Amino acid sequence: MFVSLLDRILRRGITYGRLEVTFPDGAVRGYGPGSPGPKARVELADPALIAKILMNPQMALGEGYMDGGLRFTSDDDIRHFLQIAVMSSKSGKLPLPMRMANRIRVKTKGVMQANTLAKSRQRVAHHYDIPDAFYGLFMEEDLQYTCAYFPADDMTLEAAQAAKMDHIAAKLRLRPGLRVLDIGCGWGGLALRLARLYDVHVTGVTLSPVQLAAAQQRARALGLSERVEFRLQDYRHVPDRFDRVVSVGMMEHVGQPQYRTYFTKIAQILKPDGVGLIHFIGRSSPPGVLSPWFQKYIFPGGYSPAFSEVVPQVERSGLAVTDLEVWRGHYDRTLRHWQDRFRRNEDQVRAMFDDRFIRMWWWYLIASEVSFTHMNHVLFQMQIAHDPAAVPRTRAYLHGGA
Repeated sequence: MFVSLLDRILRRGITYGRLEVTFPDGAVRGYGPGSPGPKARVELADPALIAKILMNPQMALGEGYMDGGLRFTSDDDIRHFLQIAVMSSKSGKLPLPMRMANRIRVKTKGVMQANTLAKSRQRVAHHYDIPDAFYGLFMEEDLQYTCAYFPADDMTLEAAQAAKMDHIAAKLRLRPGLRVLDIGCGWGGLALRLARLYDVHVTGVTLSPVQLAAAQQRARALGLSERVEFRLQDYRHVPDRFDRVVSVGMMEHVGQPQYRTYFTKIAQILKPDGVGLIHFIGRSSPPGVLSPWFQKYIFPGGYSPAFSEVVPQVERSGLAVTDLEVWRGHYDRTLRHWQDRFRRNEDQVRAMFDDRFIRMWWWYLIASEVSFTHMNHVLFQMQIAHDPAAVPRTRAYLHGGA
């Protein structure tokens, strides 16, 4: 019964590309027009997975791959399968219960994204309190776990991440002696670069003890401990005032219900002539919701907002948006670099974790890429200030002009 129901759904619902499915009994069936779109092959090896897909497809597909019940012959098959699924879901031809379930998730996302102080610590630990050596296997030495900037197609990941940090520095209008707050400082790469190259004093805050220890050790090794301070502190508890505030890849963890608190706090700690820069994943489509699989396994309480969900809270805080830049085609390229390095170092990952963990991370890395190529995700860099005159009227200053 479940097989025939899934067959009917796929015949009606696959409207993009061509999907070839091998069912548990060995039967092979094809779905979709073939063009436009890619081709993908998938094997449903676990009969119990079919009912789970019918009840909660986003969760079941991710878990099915992690557990080995959903199998692919190549990494490109995974990528193409997700592209077919995403584009077909936009046709509106999925069964009404599936569409209603997604609408309910969108309506109730505020409950899932409520980040109390205790929850914030737990959720950060879920993703970031993993040995630094693991992250070092797919990122560059500086451990920049956010979108790199590729002004040239042939740039290495190292060069593109350095270009990202220098682009941020230019937008912050740094000069020697300024005090900078880095909200969600990660392993300290940005804070250390700003202090070293721009002669500023940086305070970085994180909720991860693992990241804190690594950042402090790097500051000592570079002789920057007097100019860079790292704290285990929630941004809501920062008491100081700063000339500049920067937050890179952290707002995705704030949660939509806390946006007003987030920007109100930035307004409180940013000096009247100060400048802030918020670098975050968002969507160029109307508001949505993070998939239940991502909520459970990758970023509990996380969300990539539509800009329409962000700017009202900036306005209510009393801050002004002084510049907005939308990066397209940069994060999917960053993710491809991470994927290549992850695969090259997979034996070392396997020495740390089991195959289920490896498949979980691989699904995450490819699904994230597809979110940028096929799901309207982009990277926003939003410059903010109390006084719009705190930054020049044109972007010439970013390129050496006045």
